[in-house]
Amino acid sequence: MTTLAVSHNEAAARPPAADLLHSEAAVAARVADLERRFGDPWDPANSLGHAGILAADERGRPQAEAEQLLDGFHLNAEFVPAALGGRLVRADTLARVLRCVFRRDQALGTGYGAFSVLAGASVWAAGSRAQQRWAAGLLLDGGRLAVSYRELAHGNAFLRDEFTLDTRDGRRELSGTKRVIINADRARGLVIVCRSSAEAGSRSHSTLLLDRDALPAERVRDLERYPMVGMRPCPMTGLEFTHCPVPEDSLLGQEGDGVELALRSFAFTRSILPSMVLGGADTALRTALRFAAARGVGGRPVERNPQARRTLSGAFTDLLICDSLALAATRAAGLGLGITGVYAAAAKYLLPILLHDCVHELSVLLGSSIYVRDGEFGIFQKHVRDLPVTSLGHAGAAAALSTISPELSALARRSWLTDAPGEPALFTPRADLPALDFRRLGTFATHDVLCAELAAAESCDHSGAGEHAAVLRPLLGHLAGELRRLREACAALAPLSRHSLANPHTYALADRYTLVLAAAACLGVWRHQQGSTDDFLARPEWLVTALLRICTRLGIGTPATAPGPEAEVFTELSRRFTHASSFDLYDTPLAA
Repeated sequence: MTTLAVSHNEAAARPPAADLLHSEAAVAARVADLERRFGDPWDPANSLGHAGILAADERGRPQAEAEQLLDGFHLNAEFVPAALGGRLVRADTLARVLRCVFRRDQALGTGYGAFSVLAGASVWAAGSRAQQRWAAGLLLDGGRLAVSYRELAHGNAFLRDEFTLDTRDGRRELSGTKRVIINADRARGLVIVCRSSAEAGSRSHSTLLLDRDALPAERVRDLERYPMVGMRPCPMTGLEFTHCPVPEDSLLGQEGDGVELALRSFAFTRSILPSMVLGGADTALRTALRFAAARGVGGRPVERNPQARRTLSGAFTDLLICDSLALAATRAAGLGLGITGVYAAAAKYLLPILLHDCVHELSVLLGSSIYVRDGEFGIFQKHVRDLPVTSLGHAGAAAALSTISPELSALARRSWLTDAPGEPALFTPRADLPALDFRRLGTFATHDVLCAELAAAESCDHSGAGEHAAVLRPLLGHLAGELRRLREACAALAPLSRHSLANPHTYALADRYTLVLAAAACLGVWRHQQGSTDDFLARPEWLVTALLRICTRLGIGTPATAPGPEAEVFTELSRRFTHASSFDLYDTPLAA
C-alpha cells in the first residue's frame, strides 16, 4: 500500500519465526522466560513487582519499566502470525503467554498487548497482503495498533458513539467521535469500524486500516483521557475525525463488510481476552490465600476454618471451569470449527460473571483489608477494580448473547443429543493444533461438539471416578436432562426471526446454555486426561466439585448426600501455592 509505509530498520533484531514456535517446549520456554524477566512480584525490592504496579496505578500512568521489559521480550511478535514474521500460531498458546502479563497487571496486559491483538485480528482476517505486511511490520518494529468497534460490538453505555464514512467530491472522508479507544494517542495503526451507509442492515458498516502518520493532522484530534476507577494506568483516550480524507486502499475487505468481519474476528478475540484475564484472577486468589495463611480468617487459621477452605477451593474450581471453557473456545478456532463463534461468545459472556463472583467471595476473607491500596495485600483491590473493566472489552454481555441466541434453534434441531463426540483436541491443553487461519474462523454453527461430549458421557463407564462415581453419575444425568429441556425450548424458537430472538426469554436460554457448555468442557478435559501425566486433572475430585457448582448455578438437583471433594481440591490448591505454580489447567511454574 502506497499510503502505509513503515521503517524496517530494526528488522534484523526481530525474533525469527521458527518452525516449532507452537511446540509445547517452545511455548513453555517463552512463558518461563517472561516470568523470569518479571521476577518475584512479592519482593519489595523488585521494581516490577506489586509495589511498582501499585505506584503506577496511583499515578494513573503506564509503568515505563514494565513496558520496556515487554519491548525487550518482543511481546508484539506474539500478536503477528508466523507467516508474517511473528510468533502467533495458536490462540490458546497466545493466551498462555499473555496470562503472565495479566497476572502482574491487567492494565499493562490490556494497554500494551490485548488491544493490538484485537485490532490485528481484523487485519489478519480480511486485509490485503500489503495491509498485512504493513501491520505486521508496525508491530514487529515495536509500534501499536488501536481499534474502534461500532456500538453493537461494544454493548457498553459509555462507548455508544461512532464514526461515519462518507464520499465527498469523489473521495472518502471519515468524521465522528469515539470517546474511548485504548491507546488511541499512542498507536500509529488505527483499525476503525465506521458507518458507511445510512441504510439499516448488516451492510451498513465498513472497516478501515489507517496510518495515523499519513492523515492530515488538522483533521484528527486526540480527546482527553477517560477517567476510570479500574485499569487506571491503561491509556483510555479517544479520537475525533473532522472530514478526514482516507486513502482508497484503506478498506479491510469490501465496503459494507464491517459487521461480517467483526463477527469473524470475534470468533477469535472473544475467547482470547477472557482467557488472558484469568491471570488477574489467579493473582487475586493467590493474594487471598496468602492473606489467609498469614493472618487467618475470622480469628482462626485457615486450616481450622472450613468455610474459608471451602471459599478458597471453590474459587480455584471456578478458575478451572473458566479455563476449561476458554481452552475449548480457543482451540476450536485452531480447528476451524463452524461453531467457534458461539463458543467464543459463551466464553466472553460467562467468564466475566464467574470471575466477578469468584473475586467477590474471596474479598470476604480479607475483610477490611479489601480497601488497602498498598502494602503486601494492596494488589488484591487493584485486581478487584480491574476485572470489571477488562470484562467490558469490545463486546458486552448483551452482544455476546445476541451472537448465541440466533444459533440455538438450529443447534437444538440438528445437533444436540444426536452428534457423536469426536474432537478430543479441544480438551488437551498441550496437544498440537494446525496453525490458526483467520480466514477460516467459524461463524456458522452446525455441530455442537461440546454438547456431544456431555450427551455421550451420560452413558459412559464412570469407574474411573472411583468412590465419586456415585455422585458423578447423577450429576451427569441432571446436566443431560438440562440439555434435553434446552433442546425442547430452543427448538420452539424456529418460527421466530433473528431480530425477535433478542429478548429476555432467549437470553435466559442462552445464559443456561453457556453453563451447559462449561460443564461439558470440564467433563471433556477430565475424560481426555485419563492416563496422562497430569494426575490432578485426571482425578475426579475437581470435576465433581466443578459440576456441583455449575448445577447450583443452574438451579438443578444435586445429590443430597454428595461428599465434600473440596478437601482434595484444597490440597492441590495448597500445593500449587507452596510451590508457586499457576491456578489454571497448566500448573505453570511461576517466579513466585
